[in-house]
Amino acid sequence: MPKISERGCQMPASPIRKLVPFAEAAKKKGIKVYHLNIGQPDIQTPEVALNAIRNFDQKVIEYSHSAGNESYRRKLATYYQGIGINITHEEIIITTGGSEAISFALKVCLNPGDEIIIPEPFYTNYNAFALAAGVKVIPITSSIENGFALPPISEFEKSITPRTKAIMVCNPNNPTGYLYSKEELLQLRELVLKHDLYLFADEVYREFCYDGNAHFSVMNLEGLEEHAVLMDSVSKRYSECGVRIGALISKNKKLIATALKFAQARLSPPSLGQVIGEASLDTPAEYFREVYDEYISRRNLVIEELNKIPGVFAPLPKGAFYSVISLPIDDADIFCQWLLEDFSYNQQTVMLAPATGFYATPGLGKNEARIAYVLKKEDLKNAVKCLEEALKVYPGRK
Repeated sequence: MPKISERGCQMPASPIRKLVPFAEAAKKKGIKVYHLNIGQPDIQTPEVALNAIRNFDQKVIEYSHSAGNESYRRKLATYYQGIGINITHEEIIITTGGSEAISFALKVCLNPGDEIIIPEPFYTNYNAFALAAGVKVIPITSSIENGFALPPISEFEKSITPRTKAIMVCNPNNPTGYLYSKEELLQLRELVLKHDLYLFADEVYREFCYDGNAHFSVMNLEGLEEHAVLMDSVSKRYSECGVRIGALISKNKKLIATALKFAQARLSPPSLGQVIGEASLDTPAEYFREVYDEYISRRNLVIEELNKIPGVFAPLPKGAFYSVISLPIDDADIFCQWLLEDFSYNQQTVMLAPATGFYATPGLGKNEARIAYVLKKEDLKNAVKCLEEALKVYPGRK
């Protein structure tokens, strides 16, 4: 029998999706599963986007330009200019989701064997994209005690080697919900300039910043025109996860020209997705106000209720719609599977994402899980109640 590649064997399973078969089995037994494991909002997609699909009248769905439709890129540049990010359409490549933007950036900026530093816990697929590109992730561990703030710059400095080519942040952060401040980003700016590195920023949750905290983009860090690389997506901003449209953005002309070669190799980003993405830029401000208020309300409810459970600690997220919480358990992977296989409360249970998959350092996250507060408040209440009851009877409780 022919062998599977080493790369294929090393590719990590998604901690967000690997428990799906157990959730499906629970549902077949008549158990209602509350999905707090995945960032799939239940917020309605903007009407302008839905109308773009309903009114689509082209007779042939053609390839687009490899960089994306110029009309979309121009309109997207206007959006960024409106939030203080001064770019042109020529500095944007439309990608198949934010995922492809990250994958392109790694392949354009790093060679196989090079290293990228990322604060952990981090979005698990960064590891997968890096592995596929032959890049080594060097984690710098942040702590739940201070809400997963940026680790000390000295920790980054100690991890830099001749192989280090980039630092990456997700801001606001998935999975922790932490929002990096301008001051923290300025510290990274100095480090990036000192060692001549790239600074990658995944800013797909930009619109979701709470409690009066403002988002600051890496694109606005002075002197990083050749270093800053922005990844973005329509998935969360407009509740369009299935549209699969993202963007890779940089003022570094050579970087964009090189990324275009990768874009040409995959021909073009989704044509219908671009139609939806372009229409979504006309989403009225009222939509975002309502969505913002809803997420604030959900966040406050779920964090307050979680912290009432003995042994549970849930830091208050400053952005996005996630929180990594600590639980009084022996092993998050075992616990999350047990919730689906062996537990139910009033024919209900809850699905969480074990945090081990968001760490690159072995052994970390074993008593932590990521929750996504993307369900209506009644469902969130029921989900937290299930968790509370589960912890009372879980055999591996600590």
